[in-house]
Amino acid sequence: MPATLPQPRVFLTAEWRSLLMVNYVMDPAVLRPLVPRGVELDLWQGEALVSMVGFLFLDTRVLGVPIPFHRDFEEVNLRFYVRRETPEGWRRGVIFVREIVPRWAIASLARGLYNEPYLACPMRHHLTAGTCEYGWHFAGRWNSLSAEFRGEPVLLGEGSAEEFIFEHYWGYTRLRDGSTAEYQVEHPRWRAWTAENPRLEGDMTALYGAEFAQALGRAPVSAFLAEGSAISVRKGAGVRGGGGGTSNIERPTVSTSSRS
Repeated sequence: MPATLPQPRVFLTAEWRSLLMVNYVMDPAVLRPLVPRGVELDLWQGEALVSMVGFLFLDTRVLGVPIPFHRDFEEVNLRFYVRRETPEGWRRGVIFVREIVPRWAIASLARGLYNEPYLACPMRHHLTAGTCEYGWHFAGRWNSLSAEFRGEPVLLGEGSAEEFIFEHYWGYTRLRDGSTAEYQVEHPRWRAWTAENPRLEGDMTALYGAEFAQALGRAPVSAFLAEGSAISVRKGAGVRGGGGGTSNIERPTVSTSSRS
């Protein structure tokens, strides 16, 4: 049996709450150039999906320390799904196309040091007993991701579309030298609603380019709203040569954003 590598330490803790995910079919040929070395697309019933995701980061702490004015904030991101084969089995993860946050300092730091695709924009959110909406101001206008929900959330079913969307516990990113970094996100299994009347409004071409905008302009194949939970993100590790091993690195590759 392969030797068990020491688990990287926890870099970030927070709560992720009110996670709205609106999901679209995407041409795999558009996604493959964005896939870093050592991972491959993870398909749902033979199709590649991308998800527009809005959620709240709450009580954010880095190495256990709360950062003033950067604990509670919104994030909206566009992501797709990948997997990596390891001696212990498949690791299912995500790659971010763009992550939108409200604080310039956090976005600049993530881009400059960690090569993460962050953009800082004014943001807002609106949550009621039956609606969820996230907004961001870009190119002179407000854009929004929203949906309605009702009833009570339920645990994700085994083999369900909800499970595929939510149960990806790894993140991957391509570093500037062409290598791949991997990080682990830990949280309990979530409860979720099936969202109704999902809407994505705004200039998606300016944000993501024409090919992504075309996919996002079609009707979504599904939409879900998860309650969320406390989460922890472990320090990043480098994927060796596209194979199954990893080596610890100091780069903490995690989706951090900010607004207080």
